[in-house]
Amino acid sequence: MKKYIAEFIGTLVLVTMGCGTAMLVGCDAANGGGYILTALAFGLVIVGMAYCVGNISGCHINPAVSLGVLLSGGMTVRDFVGYVVSQCLGALAGAGLLAAIFSLGGVTDMTGGFGSNGLAGVGGSALAGLLVEAVLTFIFVMTILGVTSKKAGHGSFGGLVIGLTLTLVHILGIGLTGTSVNPARSIGPAIVAAIGGNTAPIACVWVFILGPLVGAALAAVVYKYLESDK
Repeated sequence: MKKYIAEFIGTLVLVTMGCGTAMLVGCDAANGGGYILTALAFGLVIVGMAYCVGNISGCHINPAVSLGVLLSGGMTVRDFVGYVVSQCLGALAGAGLLAAIFSLGGVTDMTGGFGSNGLAGVGGSALAGLLVEAVLTFIFVMTILGVTSKKAGHGSFGGLVIGLTLTLVHILGIGLTGTSVNPARSIGPAIVAAIGGNTAPIACVWVFILGPLVGAALAAVVYKYLESDK
């Protein structure tokens, strides 16, 4: 149970800090500084949470990461289900917390959707969105599997490497899809936005569920092959 609580807290912090930053600074091409700030916010959360709850749950805080670990033989199906449920609930709680803060504080949400993902940057193409999310998640999960491998020996620097990699994929992906690479991170804000009357994010959220899961599965298969002694 403690592992699931850790995953809930970690995902809540990820959505609150990452999506909250996106809500404040915006992520349009004319405001490039917003790209960097948002990318850093997501990356720094991973660094912080890796050293906070990493020793308890591994700090997946992402269903795609949990799928990659599952397919690599690093966790049981039961734990996978528990992790995913905890992560989605944490993301929903984080988005709800943002809704409360911005509503009570009268702060303007520059993104209009609680930092939710969308397809505007790829011309509304679901296929392009799927490709972007699959590729970015592949890179991210491959890095995680490599850094956490027993053969790697990166020790206490693993959290920093993973956080920087998440920052990297955000720098490219924000202008295309808002960068999900994390189904829970997309589900929470999309649901809260829909409750508030903005149904656009929930209509395309399937792209940000399927794309990351496909990318994570491919990463697990490829990395397992590359690391194998056979």
